[in-house]
Amino acid sequence: MTGRTTRTPLRVGLVGYGLAGSVFHAPLIAATEGLALDTVVTSNPERQDQARTEFPDARIAASPDELLDRAAELDLIVIASPNRTHVALATAALKAGLPVVVDKPIAGTAAEARELAALAEQHGLLLSVFQNRRWDNDFLTLRKLLAEGELGDVWRFESRFERWRPQPKGGWRESGDPAEIGGLLYDLGSHVVDQALTLFGPVTSVYAESDIRRPGAETDDDTFIALTHANGVRSHLYVSATTAQLGPRFRVLGSKAGYVKYGLDPQEADLRDGKRPGATDGWGEEPESLYGRIGSGESPLTGGGRPEPTLPGDYPAYYAAVAAALRDGAPNPVTALEAAAALDVLEAARRSARDGVTVTL
Repeated sequence: MTGRTTRTPLRVGLVGYGLAGSVFHAPLIAATEGLALDTVVTSNPERQDQARTEFPDARIAASPDELLDRAAELDLIVIASPNRTHVALATAALKAGLPVVVDKPIAGTAAEARELAALAEQHGLLLSVFQNRRWDNDFLTLRKLLAEGELGDVWRFESRFERWRPQPKGGWRESGDPAEIGGLLYDLGSHVVDQALTLFGPVTSVYAESDIRRPGAETDDDTFIALTHANGVRSHLYVSATTAQLGPRFRVLGSKAGYVKYGLDPQEADLRDGKRPGATDGWGEEPESLYGRIGSGESPLTGGGRPEPTLPGDYPAYYAAVAAALRDGAPNPVTALEAAAALDVLEAARRSARDGVTVTL
């Protein structure tokens, strides 16, 4: 990182241009003041053409080695390649002297995540994990309600990330090969566990049920995780591709009131549709018809409680925080050690589901 000034955009190399790279990382990097998408790495000719079309100012590289050979010309590496590559690529980038953002999950095990954290600390480099769902509209709204004490003492947190995909799509995310780190437990489970830990803190015990429901599926597609937090809150987390009728995204029950919210944050759908932060009015906002409801003793489906305006979702805040961390020493928005704590839970959930036991942490 030579020859940089506080006014010069930080040059970002993006490894991977599949779903994560093309839909999430590249548009968000490009929309962040102080960051410039310098290079996209993909060996797929069609994705290379796509990247050239969508980001004509970015260079194209066919391999991570090509990118790391130019480490002195870059300020940040973002790893959005398949899960199995995360540890090796993050290690190589850190050893090349570059700060790193890694898409979740940062690694297959908590031990690997902690080794990467130690390596980053040894080199004095930022290592951050892309947990974009901390900036979902419903999660931001729930954090506000908790901070204001609207629910009282929270007793139970229910979180669902459910889909209806009765036919497997294939690809590494649905591969049964353990080296691929596929399946919903480590995919959507990384989100719901991270959110639970962010809201309610460390976990003392984990119980899980994990199934392969769909014909031809190779890895878990219907998983339930029950967490007991050290503060007494119980989290019930559901991730599924087999849910014909979707439940509420959140149901949070406290001593004063409950909060129920249906529907998903609109940002992913908007990014998939080609909409871009800064170029789309009302980014992250949703209509009043989708507001959650807060109250007690009544069903929100029959109009019980009062509507709670949903705060706008804000995925761009993640990369803005990364830029501030690199330029000004601001806090890392998601640390590798936080990701390791979530992996502790995911590993315990896998063991619990496999052995039919409750795992104490």
